[in-house]
Amino acid sequence: MRYRSTAKQAPLTSLRGAVLRGLAPDGGLYMPVEIARRSPEELEEFRALPFTEVCYRVVKPFAGPEVPEEILWQVVSEAISFPVKLVSLSPGLHILELFHGPTLAFKDFGARFMARLMGYFVRAETRTLTVLVATSGDTGSAVAHGFLGVPGIRVVILYPSKRISEAQEKQFTTLGENITALEVAGSFDDCQRLVKQAFSDVELNKRAFLTSANSINIGRLLPQMFYHVAAYRQLPVASVPLIVSVPSGNFGNLTAGIFAKRMGLPVARFVASTNANDVVPEYLRSGEFHPRPATATYSNAMDVGSPNNFPRLLDLCRGRLEYVQREIWGHGATDDDTLSAMKSLYERFNYIADPHTAVGVLGWEAYKRAHTEPSQGLVLATAHPAKFADVVKRAIGVAPPLPDRLAAYLQRSKLSVPISSGYDDFKQFLLRH
Repeated sequence: MRYRSTAKQAPLTSLRGAVLRGLAPDGGLYMPVEIARRSPEELEEFRALPFTEVCYRVVKPFAGPEVPEEILWQVVSEAISFPVKLVSLSPGLHILELFHGPTLAFKDFGARFMARLMGYFVRAETRTLTVLVATSGDTGSAVAHGFLGVPGIRVVILYPSKRISEAQEKQFTTLGENITALEVAGSFDDCQRLVKQAFSDVELNKRAFLTSANSINIGRLLPQMFYHVAAYRQLPVASVPLIVSVPSGNFGNLTAGIFAKRMGLPVARFVASTNANDVVPEYLRSGEFHPRPATATYSNAMDVGSPNNFPRLLDLCRGRLEYVQREIWGHGATDDDTLSAMKSLYERFNYIADPHTAVGVLGWEAYKRAHTEPSQGLVLATAHPAKFADVVKRAIGVAPPLPDRLAAYLQRSKLSVPISSGYDDFKQFLLRH
């Protein structure tokens, strides 16, 4: 399998080249040259196979011969060692719980897979690979745990000071070893900007071996197809169209869903469910894309004002608004809406949702109000509610149960390094360390 840049000015590369580089040299994002379509019979066969086997079959065409089958199997089986649970709240509304991994968030899928794949790709390297990642919450903990102790790799995580929950922060700022956390005096967009500047800095890249663990990296995106397939395996066979509501910030999750649809999964449409940072829903309404500074919300992992994966969405839809609109419907929710949805889910179904999942439910409900034809909704539940205990308590009056492994991190001391949002400070830190 070869990979091309969305900017179309870079040469084709291998999966290894795409994963280790992260961003294409022309500034574009890597995309597979083709997505192999699966027959309905093969998709139906997925229902009966073990989930690990299904994940292996899904990703194998994207790896090609450069990753030996036994290595790819090892990567998949070690990375995806936890369940994906489908909860049907009603015949027309299903919740796909993606937070049963080690860090209690959906990003465990991408981070654990990518860490093992990168570890294989750098096994013969003499230089240490530095993985840069900007996080608005859950990416940091998933990447930190995925890469912890991996030989030949160090991880530098940038996060916005005082803009993520304590549970999120403690999960990646307390580890040490090959994990360094930089507490940036700014927003997530500032963190993302610093990472992008580092990749475009010719001098820095001559002196350091850099790659990314954000969803700009195709190695993070490919395994996110796994849980879209997991939903298909568990959903009852239905004649009504399936609408998948995806809580969205950087839009890697939704992009992976469209990959899965191109592979053959029967999804009628996706809902881009955002909070107040609704630049993509606004684009779907107006046809104009206007990135803007991120607004802080209760669903902080989606506080992204300039979504990284937007070029991939356009690429998948040939750059035409009408094609994007066929695939995606958009909705933005306020914090008050989010609290109300969390309370309603608790009162109606005795279901405790984190704020991001609640935004996904709001997106589905808004879609259903605007489209009266029969359909069923699938909402991706992206994080365990205990990671946002304060918001949950504000919404429903009680705090969610705290998993033991999360409680243990809350007792540990933070090891993060404060840093300004200026690029020179970040560059000098990388060169010193």
